[in-house]
Amino acid sequence: MGHSSHEDQQTSPGAEKHGGEDKKGHMSGKHGKGGKHGKHGGHGYGRRMGPPTDIPAHIKERLDPDGTKVNLNRSQIGVKGIKILAEMPELKNVKSLALQGNKLGDEGVQILAESPTFKHTEKLSLWGNEISAQGARMLAESPNMKNLKELKLTRNRIGDEGVEALAASENSTALTFMDLSANEISDRGALAIANSPRFANLKTLDLYNNRISTEGMKALLQSKNLQSLEMLILVRNEIDMEKADELAKNQSLPSLRRLELE
Repeated sequence: MGHSSHEDQQTSPGAEKHGGEDKKGHMSGKHGKGGKHGKHGGHGYGRRMGPPTDIPAHIKERLDPDGTKVNLNRSQIGVKGIKILAEMPELKNVKSLALQGNKLGDEGVQILAESPTFKHTEKLSLWGNEISAQGARMLAESPNMKNLKELKLTRNRIGDEGVEALAASENSTALTFMDLSANEISDRGALAIANSPRFANLKTLDLYNNRISTEGMKALLQSKNLQSLEMLILVRNEIDMEKADELAKNQSLPSLRRLELE
């Protein structure tokens, strides 16, 4: 099992994931800067001031030819845009939906969660959309989010309540990748994940920049439910590093290959 500090990531396999915004930022990854959604990749529309003039045309431009992937990262489409998106027949087969930095809030998430247009979605990025626990609960309870395999909620504010909703949801059972970085999550949220049988298929869990202490780390490393977990990221939390080394040595996750700490 790999065990690294954040500084080690400059040359580690995990380095790319934490690149992007700054040396210790967290923008790169499945749906972040340099991503593979859409023919344009990344978020080339990030410099525009305000939403696109013609939102439907913009959406069609960012949709892959086969209609299964759309990259709207930093398109600033807002709630108005997500309403249009939900009603477009071109999106009926979408499996990968990148919506980073679109100011959706819980209202936008509600539209997303309630629309059957997105019932085939397997990869969903909602990085930096001002989503609270209420929004996380909407995703957890949505009848249209049962196929999710990758969920990225980086830099929102779902907190422990939001994590608990996801941990109790049937929609979490197919998840293999979950990024909950910078979401004000404490040991309570870590315990909810560790104690949930819904995360049996989870391979990557990113909890970067939260409020998890050594107690939360211990619960995760000794979880009887995270049997498939291969990578756990706990960089920038409130962990006692002296105790962390001992916990890492005595962890009981059978598939864990990499543990990233501060």
